[in-house]
Amino acid sequence: MTAATAAPPAARTVPELLAWRTALHPDRVAVEVAGVRALTFADWSAGAAAVAAGLHGRGVRPGDRVGLVFGARDWTGFAVAYCGVLRAGAVAVPLSDRLAAGQLGHALTHCGAAAVVHGDATAAPPAPAGLPVWRAADLAAGPADAADPPPVRPGDLAQILYTSGTTGRPKGVAASHANLTAGAPTHPRRLALAHSERFLHAFAIGTNAGQTMLFNALTAKAGALTLPAFTPVRFARLVQTPGTGTLFVVPSMAIELLDSGALRGRDCSGVHLIGSTAAALPPAVAARLAAAFPEATIVNYYTSTEAAPAQTTMIWDPARRDAVGRPVGGQLRVADADGNPLPPGTTGDVWLRAPYPRAYYRDDAANRATFRDGWVRMGDVGRIDADGYLYLADRHQDVIKSGAFKVSSLEVEAALHEHPLVAEAAVVGVPHPVLGSAVAAAVVARPHADAAGLTLPALRAFLADRLADYQLPARLLLLAELPRNEGGKVLKRQLTGLFDN
Repeated sequence: MTAATAAPPAARTVPELLAWRTALHPDRVAVEVAGVRALTFADWSAGAAAVAAGLHGRGVRPGDRVGLVFGARDWTGFAVAYCGVLRAGAVAVPLSDRLAAGQLGHALTHCGAAAVVHGDATAAPPAPAGLPVWRAADLAAGPADAADPPPVRPGDLAQILYTSGTTGRPKGVAASHANLTAGAPTHPRRLALAHSERFLHAFAIGTNAGQTMLFNALTAKAGALTLPAFTPVRFARLVQTPGTGTLFVVPSMAIELLDSGALRGRDCSGVHLIGSTAAALPPAVAARLAAAFPEATIVNYYTSTEAAPAQTTMIWDPARRDAVGRPVGGQLRVADADGNPLPPGTTGDVWLRAPYPRAYYRDDAANRATFRDGWVRMGDVGRIDADGYLYLADRHQDVIKSGAFKVSSLEVEAALHEHPLVAEAAVVGVPHPVLGSAVAAAVVARPHADAAGLTLPALRAFLADRLADYQLPARLLLLAELPRNEGGKVLKRQLTGLFDN
């Protein structure tokens, strides 16, 4: 067995993983931003070494936290800087260049960052006073470091990724090298996405979905292809790039792509896999994707920043429209309020468990509430059927308590997505003087649809044979778009405020 094909240890580090892929495929494109830059594994490895040397020369030491502020136009630069930080033995803190100054300052202060690195396409970000800010290209252009890189161990902290903040202030989720490389292939024949030369995505840097794409680039046969900003037309055009056999989307992107007409007249037969993540994929949208991409398998991934790489995966199956899958890369259970496992068919708290679990950084109270013996409380209510499939009822905080009933916002949203005039829908509870809370729906009309048909009486009539009477919306808002964060998740607290106003 040659050095290039030898199986690396099961739990290894990110620098070792990059070195292995570089030895296997030095000239293969690993990450490409369409129309901007393509990055081979050889360039990725050399660039990471140069960044690591530049960081060491400026005093960054193992264990120091380094903020990485990059935009989607500079995914290649981010990949280089990220692996450079880890090669230096430091801890990468990925952050979007679209964060407000206060959000950026909170993350950098909370993690105790030693420095901030930004991309060529990003202006120097506002950082707390006294914190050094360096351009990645300047770091890489410095003199070579003759010293060997510091030893990096699988158990060392590698990354702090901040949550989306949909339920409160973002929390930093810490992951070790062992966590990030868990499940990575140990032989070239086991590289993922073997049916594709490229996988296409448009996810933001600083999100869990974005980090998943970065590690797909490290562990898959296919290289990552992305674009500076998502538009349906640009995305549809790249779908036809030769070898693009896999697409990754969030549900809102899928809906925009399907409703835009951008796929009309295009040959989509080369797409074999479409993966959806970050939010529940409504069954009606999954069915539309299956129709638009007849050769593709439609897969929904359910995980969280805290639980990764544990997840459930669900191949679209009309016979199990509402299922979100069975566990992959970890364990799944549904438990009562005390954490005791519940039998199949019983509704309770959803927990996932990953090898080498993550934890909140510098937040003991949140760790006690969310993590237990390697298990992660997902914040969702659900049940597991006799065949091991998970079904979600709702997010804990999104369950609407209306009178004596508990209403699942997910169930109402799924029914609304079946309406021929509805592109997107989100449901929240709003105060009611008698019931406590009433069901309120916000919908976005499909392009060119006659929005006059989207009245509250008309929607209630449409839903009458799909939902119980207590689940029917009592209030309705027509919006041009739903409020979302950069990861594609609906900001339900902000949406509730729109009803209040």
